[in-house]
Amino acid sequence: MADEADMRNELADLQTRADQITDESLESTRRMLSLVEEVSPLHFTALMPLSSPEQLDRRIEEGMDQINKDMMDAEKNLNNLGQFCGLCSCPCNKFKGGGQTWGTNQDGVVNSQPGARVVDEREQMAISGGFIRRVTDDARENEMDENLEQVGGIIGNLRHMALDMGQEIDTQNRQIERIMEKADSNKTRIDEANQRATKMLGSG
Repeated sequence: MADEADMRNELADLQTRADQITDESLESTRRMLSLVEEVSPLHFTALMPLSSPEQLDRRIEEGMDQINKDMMDAEKNLNNLGQFCGLCSCPCNKFKGGGQTWGTNQDGVVNSQPGARVVDEREQMAISGGFIRRVTDDARENEMDENLEQVGGIIGNLRHMALDMGQEIDTQNRQIERIMEKADSNKTRIDEANQRATKMLGSG
């Protein structure tokens, strides 16, 4: 009887801990969703006037860094929970913290060349059957799945917007280079004309 009581107590403790970790994970997904919802319109606005892309991109990158921190907390919680009841599915087990992506920011440095096609977040959900493996199958798990799906979708859109912005900036840079070349050419022609005029006036 004592062993049975101890087992019941241990199971109750595990359930309490599992509930606590689930609540913490849910809050992490809520924070991530809130952050990407704040970042997304900033980047969208930046695509229109493109008035201060560096400042906007800096704010967006700071948001991405904060999302990464929350994601690390969520992964830790999910991994801990997985030790109790197997909630954590393969996507979280595969997370490695981003590697060099979240290291020291270095503008103008290309870390890697494009590799294989990145699977869209919605496709990944269809492949994996969701972001988490259902255990309690309650409203918290439903909300976590929905939050992570929205976060993945918004980040995917941000990735495409960043590519569009990069192309726009490249186009503007090429235009600036053409303007500089034309300005240099015009300056040379003006200098030559001034020299000719000076010689002509001097000889007159």
